[in-house]
Amino acid sequence: MPQQMRPARRAEGPKGLPVLGHLLEMSRDTLGFFERSARQYGDMTAIQVGGFPAVIVNHPDLIEQVLVKQNEHFTKNKVFWRQLEALLGNGLFTAEDAEWQRQRKLAAPAFATIPLASYGPHMVELTERKLERWQDGQDIDMHREMMALGLQIAAKTLLDADVTDDLEAMEEAAYWVIDEVAARFSRPVVVPDWVPLPGHRRYLKGVARIERIVYRVIAENRAGKNASAGFLSLLMSARDEDGRPMSDKALRDQICNMLLAGYETSALSMAYGFHLLGQNRDIQAAIAAEVEAVAPGRPVTPDDLPNLKLTEHAVIEMLRLLPPGWAIGREARSDVRIGDYDIKKGTTVILSPWITQRDPRYFEDPLAFRPERWAGDFRRKLPRFAYFPFGGGPRICIGNRFAMMEAMLLLATIARRFDVERLTDKPVSFLPSITLRPVGGIWVRLHARNRAG
Repeated sequence: MPQQMRPARRAEGPKGLPVLGHLLEMSRDTLGFFERSARQYGDMTAIQVGGFPAVIVNHPDLIEQVLVKQNEHFTKNKVFWRQLEALLGNGLFTAEDAEWQRQRKLAAPAFATIPLASYGPHMVELTERKLERWQDGQDIDMHREMMALGLQIAAKTLLDADVTDDLEAMEEAAYWVIDEVAARFSRPVVVPDWVPLPGHRRYLKGVARIERIVYRVIAENRAGKNASAGFLSLLMSARDEDGRPMSDKALRDQICNMLLAGYETSALSMAYGFHLLGQNRDIQAAIAAEVEAVAPGRPVTPDDLPNLKLTEHAVIEMLRLLPPGWAIGREARSDVRIGDYDIKKGTTVILSPWITQRDPRYFEDPLAFRPERWAGDFRRKLPRFAYFPFGGGPRICIGNRFAMMEAMLLLATIARRFDVERLTDKPVSFLPSITLRPVGGIWVRLHARNRAG
């Protein structure tokens, strides 16, 4: 006889206010509220986001159910992503089901091993150019510096065209867009684009500016003016099962999706990395020594990365403690049971790397920055979804290998040239928007290293 299903458990959670639910607590301290709720109520916490029911899922096995084993029962939250239609169009972030699978298949060749390795020298070269402008003893906002560098790298790898004259305009537009995305993420209600709010006007102006540059580069590629193997060129050469190429609009949507997905998160990874390393300068010095031993007197290359174990472990630990993608949202498209819990159709499901990756059940001394914890077979012994900074399942971040390569190359290149000291008199607080953003910047002081190592 088949085994009987166990009775469903009811997810419990903190008591909320009428109508508002837990919106006030979330607005005051989202990270703290989520973390306290998960620690108090266990692996499934029921909360109310305004008039919408939600659950915080905080157990690797249950997270795997949502992202992998029963992913067909969940979709992205359409209410939020619909607010970004002007920017994202119908790209990988917003597409669902068969259309998403078609787009993922078309985009996959751009993230294959050979194209990935070709992007590495550009990342290092642009980083070296940035470092030439840094001075011994200089105080800088590492977040702003990495945002500027991240945009240069994104423009080069995504478009691989001469957009030097456009970078300043793109940077301004990107800030307008990202700031408005952050504001929309934290709003309890949807405000349509046509409402003439100042943030809306800047957002639409920024989208139009980025769009003009992308369409111009597409036209130049079609006219044969850019002979390259960049991301855009690879997308343009892709064909679906019927032999059809992407339209200009589809190409524009994918580039804008990748820009939003990769540009800010990569910059945040590095900024937070030096926030942590700037307080653990002995580890930073060990990374510099490792890089010089592996690549003496020459720039680091993607071929060096397998030998940069401490550098790799530092990046993994950065993403554990301060994941730019601090939460993943899904919506139940049907009634479904996850573990022993019944989840009703329409319920928002929140999976948070910030919470799970700081769980003392899986990480000893979880708030400490300890890259050495990743040595040996520690990761293999972890539950699969105790660590998931790039998500998981079919919709795992398509650029996860790209992001790891970029983070390791930038960390190795910067740490070798400068000892970065965190200025603790300028503390940072975190704003959990669509990404985990620093408030007030991440201020550091630069100390030039002896170039001999």
